[in-house]
Amino acid sequence: MAATRITDIIEPSVWNPYMLQRTTELSNLIASGIVVKDSEMDILAAKGSRTINMPYFKDLTGTDELLSDTSPLNVYNITTDKDIARILYRGKAFGSNELTNAISGADPMEAIASLVASWWVRREQDVLINVLAGVFADNLANDSGDLIHTAAAEAIADTKAYNDASPTVMNPIAILDAKAKLGDAAGKLTAIMMHSKQYLDLQKQNVIDFIEGSEAKVRIPYYMGYRVIVDDNCPTRAGTTDGTVYKAFLFGEGAIARGEGAPETPVETDRDSLQGDDILVTRRHFLLHPRGIAWQESTVTDGISPSNANLALAANWDRVYEKKAIRMVMLETN
Repeated sequence: MAATRITDIIEPSVWNPYMLQRTTELSNLIASGIVVKDSEMDILAAKGSRTINMPYFKDLTGTDELLSDTSPLNVYNITTDKDIARILYRGKAFGSNELTNAISGADPMEAIASLVASWWVRREQDVLINVLAGVFADNLANDSGDLIHTAAAEAIADTKAYNDASPTVMNPIAILDAKAKLGDAAGKLTAIMMHSKQYLDLQKQNVIDFIEGSEAKVRIPYYMGYRVIVDDNCPTRAGTTDGTVYKAFLFGEGAIARGEGAPETPVETDRDSLQGDDILVTRRHFLLHPRGIAWQESTVTDGISPSNANLALAANWDRVYEKKAIRMVMLETN
């Protein structure tokens, strides 16, 4: 019996929408409401530009005036600014030996789609973590760290466990203090992404609640009403003296806009007859943009697409919304 080939089971025009749908279904970032698909972003991302300009009206300022029968009111204008998003151009090719070995008699399209879609979900989460690193590096450098709360000690000797009087590990007081960075706008925060070390400290405190997913197949963790996402790729830094400081992020719904562009050939298959390899190629033009933090293009040298390392640099971001309109804060703990 002939071996199953990628070209036998993949019809690119049918399979690409299926893969993108699976990517959306699998993403905890999307399920949590942190990342929201924006149809207008889809349209803009499909137009072929490297950046997307999004003008907006700034809020009105000033105080009211006393009415007078002799002096007219002064007339003040409304000003504009623009948010800027960067389209990311990424791709990946997989050999059929890796993928066809995973097919075990079940629906081969579903098996392959699950593998590749899951892979792209992990890549998107990596992109987001690097975006967050750059955004908060900019916040520290240019906005006095006004969206960052540090509860961590800078030396191992000064760290305190959750049952100490002033804990430096992840704890309720630290989260409330981070939340307070947004003042009266803090109520819009709905989810938190953290390192497994921070999550373990919360588990030790027995404060994690679990809610059954809609299909009762998974238990979704919540803490203080926040949907919890655990990812060991969350950035860390060395303490000033020694030890490790872990960074967690609180988000409001829709803090990150997601757009999907339209590569000319998003999916294609090929076969190297001499090598005996079947190949599946996927290409993506997409964006994950923190609303209100404009992309600056300061360090992208080739002009095609920023790398994850580029995304993590403070020089490539600049806050353009007022502080309380930003839907995320960062928390540092041990």
